[in-house]
Amino acid sequence: MRDVEQRGLWFEEFEEGVRYLHRPGRTVTEADNVLFTTLTMNTQPLHLDAHWSAGQPFGERLVNSMFTLATIVGASVTQLTLGTIVANLGFSSVEFPAPLRHGDTLYSETTVLSKRLSSSRPGEGIVELEHVGRNQDGVVVARAVRSTLVRTRP
Repeated sequence: MRDVEQRGLWFEEFEEGVRYLHRPGRTVTEADNVLFTTLTMNTQPLHLDAHWSAGQPFGERLVNSMFTLATIVGASVTQLTLGTIVANLGFSSVEFPAPLRHGDTLYSETTVLSKRLSSSRPGEGIVELEHVGRNQDGVVVARAVRSTLVRTRP
């Protein structure tokens, strides 16, 4: 019997310009938002206070944008970096062009923007990824570009 273990991609398997669709989507609940917001010590009433938020421009509480970012990046792990990443090097941009609301379903996708072998770390390479989150209507609610350090094939 042959065993297959789930893993991310080795550096050599990443192809520039390829877009990976991460499924299933994630329907975000009020409980998700309140738990994440309180666990991260964020006291912003826009996420916690329904009465206060009703009087604000969006007219309701919104999902914490850090939850949205963490979810779109997290959705990519199994498909792209599980067990092959060395480090998350950083984000060069993060945008939230539209709000995510309770009950919205978040769909994530990742495009490989570039890759290069590391000049200082043999056996590793830098892969630049663009993560995009869309709601159930296809509206972009988050976009982030990050650099990762990934192992080459053993």
